[in-house]
Amino acid sequence: MAEKVFFIVNKYSGKGFQKSVEGEIIDACEALGIEATIEYTKHRGHATELAHEAVALGFERIFARGGDGTMNEVARALVHTPAALGLLPAGSGNGLARHLCVPLVLSKALDQLKNYQILPIDTLLINGGLSINVSGFGFDAHVASQFGKNGQRGLAGYSKLVLGEFFRYQEFDIRAEADGKVVTHRAFMVALANASQFGNNALVCPDASVSDGVLDVCFIRRIPISSAVQFIMKMFRGKIEESRFATILKARHFVAELSSPQPLHLDGEPIPPSNRFEVQIQPASLRVVVPRLD
Repeated sequence: MAEKVFFIVNKYSGKGFQKSVEGEIIDACEALGIEATIEYTKHRGHATELAHEAVALGFERIFARGGDGTMNEVARALVHTPAALGLLPAGSGNGLARHLCVPLVLSKALDQLKNYQILPIDTLLINGGLSINVSGFGFDAHVASQFGKNGQRGLAGYSKLVLGEFFRYQEFDIRAEADGKVVTHRAFMVALANASQFGNNALVCPDASVSDGVLDVCFIRRIPISSAVQFIMKMFRGKIEESRFATILKARHFVAELSSPQPLHLDGEPIPPSNRFEVQIQPASLRVVVPRLD
């Protein structure tokens, strides 16, 4: 009996849908004798619904074509199940795919249909919401809530939005408990990282591991324009901790109380503001398809 693989495709991720995607998936599956089921998302949250259906039907591998938000939606249905999430990246940043060394070119990513291994990874619960890559509160969450509203996507659109909003956003005070230890910070934004990067190789927590049962938290101060280029260079080189504007701590349980309500994003998807954030680790709770390294 032929193996069956389920594909969930978000037509609206990244630069938009390419008609060749369905054909590439079908051709790759036919070459391996795999029976492919392909479904397209129609609205926010639909990927989760489709993934639940796939799990109920007994599919062991469920591939998602989209960005980190799409991967998050599919993962919601797969956490704590035997089904494995496969990544076919097509988003603006593709942070988790980059962290896991999944190729960004579809034809190469489809090699995972044959040459793969299953990696159990941690997931985060932030105020009860699931995160599988990098989430956070403060300025980056504010940008996430605005990104795409004017129709502009991609790195250029994101950069333009960041520059436009930077001077309007204010720092806030944080009192946090990390594994029972109290810490205080003033921050412009705070990254809550399961993996190492936002996307596009912006390494906000370079040493983060998806398999260590530990959360990486990066507190970032408001950066003077005169220091912005240097800071960005450090981040893309994986040296963000060398900057006086960033502090990273590790914890298995993290609770933050804020001086003012701040917006949250879960893997880039905006969530309404809160003045309290609690993060819990779910060790090895999601099975993920990754390239086999021989």
